[in-house]
Formats: sequence, C-alpha cells, structure tokens
Amino acid sequence: MGSSASKTARTLPKEKSSWAGARTPLKQDSAQEIRRPRPLAFENKTDAVEADGKDPQFMSKLSQLGPVRVDHHMRSVRPVRNLVLDSSQADYVQQMHRSRLQSEVEALPSHSTQNRLLASSLSELLEARKTVKSQAELQALAEQYHIDVTQLDKLAKFINTPSIDESTIVRSTNQDGEETLTMMASWVTQNLKP
Repeated sequence: MGSSASKTARTLPKEKSSWAGARTPLKQDSAQEIRRPRPLAFENKTDAVEADGKDPQFMSKLSQLGPVRVDHHMRSVRPVRNLVLDSSQADYVQQMHRSRLQSEVEALPSHSTQNRLLASSLSELLEARKTVKSQAELQALAEQYHIDVTQLDKLAKFINTPSIDESTIVRSTNQDGEETLTMMASWVTQNLKP
C-alpha cells in the first residue's frame, strides 16, 4: 500500500536478448514428417496396419473353438434335374407349384380377392367394425374390404383387436423416472340396429 512514488517502476529492456525468438533446430527427417499428412491407405501391410487388424478377443474365441471337424461321410445333395421322384413326390411338387402360381395371381393388384385379407387389413377391418352402428354400415364396411358379411360375422366371433378399458389405466414412475402405463384390454362387441 502506500504512495506510488515509493514503488519501483517496471522497465522493459530496450534491446532484444540474444536468445529471444531462437528455436531449437529440428532434424530434417522429423520436419518432413510433420509437413506430410499420414496416408489413409497403404499399398502393403505395415506393422501398424497388422497391429490394428489384430483382435485378441476374436483370436481367443477361435482358439477355444478348436480346429474344424469335417464329416467326410456326408451325402452330397444331388441337383433336381438328376433326382428321380416317385409318383407321390411328383404330385406333391406339382401341387406346390400350382398353389404358388395361384398365390401369385391372387397377389396381383388387378385381381380382386374375396374373403382374403392381409393381417394389417384384417386388423383395420376389425377395429372399424367396433364403430359400426347398423347392419347397412356393416354391409358397406364388408364391401370396402371385399369380404362377405357372413364370413366377417363368423370371424368376429373368434378374432378381435384389443380395446383399452379407459377406467383401468394406471400411470406409474419407476426410480429412474421412466413412466409406464398399464391397462386392461377388453373384448368389445357391437350391438347392431336392424
């Protein structure tokens, strides 16, 4: 503390020292390494590439498996063209071929399939069926999905989509702060007006 006159003023030197700005000379080889970027790929495998490619866990697992055991008494599979089928096998192969052709024809968009639905379409149909109020609406829904009303009624006796009972929803939070919902599913049937 005290007056500023009692403190010595800091003075900087007027001339540069002989060591100011001097650097240690680098070896010529190390200077070139710094300027040159490391290549991303090598023509030949270097020791660094070999070391990088080694996976000790993989090698230990391979050594645990041991050598491959080959069963030299296995039968080779003959090509189909050399295979001789008895009549029942030939009938089976022809039936399988016909059913695949039929499936391909039915899968064409131009071909209308009656009473055949994909699982996703069936789920949509059963969900939409819950909101139907009259027999006329049910008929229109069945026509939209290319299904007979009688087939839809038979199907709905045994298959339905889950509906949530709103009064049973329970929200809970675990110790990590994650919220979970638990609810009861119920079977919903519609009562159609004639």
